[in-house]
Amino acid sequence: MLSYLFSGMVFGLSAGLAPGPLLALVIAETLKGGLWAGIRVAFAPLITDLPIVILTLFVISRLTNFTMILGLISLSGAVFVTYLGYESFCSKEIPVSAGGEDLQSLKKGVVTNLLNPHPYLFWFSVGSPTVVKAYFEHEPYAAVFICSFYVLLVGAKVGLAVLIHTSRSLLLGKAYQYTMKILGMILLIFAVFLLWDGLGFLGFH
Repeated sequence: MLSYLFSGMVFGLSAGLAPGPLLALVIAETLKGGLWAGIRVAFAPLITDLPIVILTLFVISRLTNFTMILGLISLSGAVFVTYLGYESFCSKEIPVSAGGEDLQSLKKGVVTNLLNPHPYLFWFSVGSPTVVKAYFEHEPYAAVFICSFYVLLVGAKVGLAVLIHTSRSLLLGKAYQYTMKILGMILLIFAVFLLWDGLGFLGFH
């Protein structure tokens, strides 16, 4: 169970802090409309991701008997997580000035996340295969992974909104960069495990 808890936390924290359209929107709305505007945007994934999770789980669950397909999915997940790790490791300062136009809060967050390809890529290549694997090991493990993922994803964005609201200068320091570099290295380790699993499904070990 601990492995699913930890992996869900790492992926959630990485997704929550990774530069992207939703993070820019959290920043812009917090600067423009105050703390609660940013928090409302942070909760957008809880609305938008449900159909994505259901769709990908439905598709992936139909493929669990095909080890070759699972192997290819795991390999694609390794590539995607490697990209996320590299992106996190190379992150600079948070783009505070991004998305500073006239933005609405929760509605804009929902639309932004629905049009963001990352949730779809993550759940097809990493999230859903992990949930299916956890479910067949022990059913509650799947819930542990999903809950830890979203607690950290939303929590990280809420935490950023609080930081932005209370002290904008913190965003310009080194703490964010160091955090993202550590997360990047952890994600690269997860990519190695996904690669190992994929090769195992394909019969290479």
